Amino acid sequence: MKKLLVSPAPHLHGNESTRGLMRDVVIALSPSLLVSVYFFGFSAIKLAFVGVIACVLVEYVIQKYVIKSKVEINDYSAALTGLLLALNLPPNSPWWIVFIGSVVAIGVAKMSFGGLGQNLFNPALVGRVFLLVSFPVIMTDWTIPTSWFREGIDANTGATALSIVKEGLSKGMTMDQIFAEHNFSYAQMLFSKIGGSVGEVSALALLVGLAYLLIRRVIRPHIPVAILGTIVIFSGIFWIIDPSHNPDPLFTILTGGILIGSIFMATDYVTSPMSTKGMIIYGIGIGVITVLIRNFGAYPEGISFAILIMNATVPLLNNYFKPAKFGKEVKHG
Repeated sequence: MKKLLVSPAPHLHGNESTRGLMRDVVIALSPSLLVSVYFFGFSAIKLAFVGVIACVLVEYVIQKYVIKSKVEINDYSAALTGLLLALNLPPNSPWWIVFIGSVVAIGVAKMSFGGLGQNLFNPALVGRVFLLVSFPVIMTDWTIPTSWFREGIDANTGATALSIVKEGLSKGMTMDQIFAEHNFSYAQMLFSKIGGSVGEVSALALLVGLAYLLIRRVIRPHIPVAILGTIVIFSGIFWIIDPSHNPDPLFTILTGGILIGSIFMATDYVTSPMSTKGMIIYGIGIGVITVLIRNFGAYPEGISFAILIMNATVPLLNNYFKPAKFGKEVKHG
């Protein structure tokens, strides 16, 4: 039995199914996963494997033995949650961290709301934020293991670019001094890694995934464009005011989890708005909150918190911004 997306009327029949759409998102994540395996080797494979198996297993147990409903783990939704959770963790995370995050993601954020289509918050992000709050040392340990396929990777790197910049600015350094000391380059940020979560290894790989999702019409561009555009404008204002103590918009976009968050997390069908206006407001809100947290918060990253905060506004946005009723004349101007 195929499950179609729930959207505002009129409802038209199509060939899309939950299984097919989730499979497309997994395919879109494949470039990022492959690049992470290239850089991190077995560590990336381990995290992805444990995340997928754990999420599928937890959902199976809950559906079969707890709520005793039809088991629907073959729709790829649980597997996608596990993969996204794994890609949002430090590359050297122990397997049990992934398992705990999977239990929270599926058991708390998804199944406690009634399962697929009824959860208010993105399950993978709930799992990640829970782990960040509960195990801050492990979740901020960015030591990079040596890859199977690449020699010379620094196994002692202990901070992301965002952390380095935040710490440097707190010590009175300027952006130019920080860039010079750590040899940051935009080409490096785009094509390879400078430290971070497994899925943040290559901005280019994430952009390839975005292109695939847009071509396949799995997502609409409104949310990613609204998020990235808002971040560029808002961070650009801070940068123009004081470029020596604020990162420029390009650095802001290419570092941290902004790309993976705006492309794969914020666009989740269940936890994002249905209408175009709602999507745009939702994206703008995520962009503004992300920049505020990065510039003034205790954490160097802010996209996860921003998405979860805006997830909570989705029912209100869906209620307020509704499309015109089918057959009703729409006045323009």
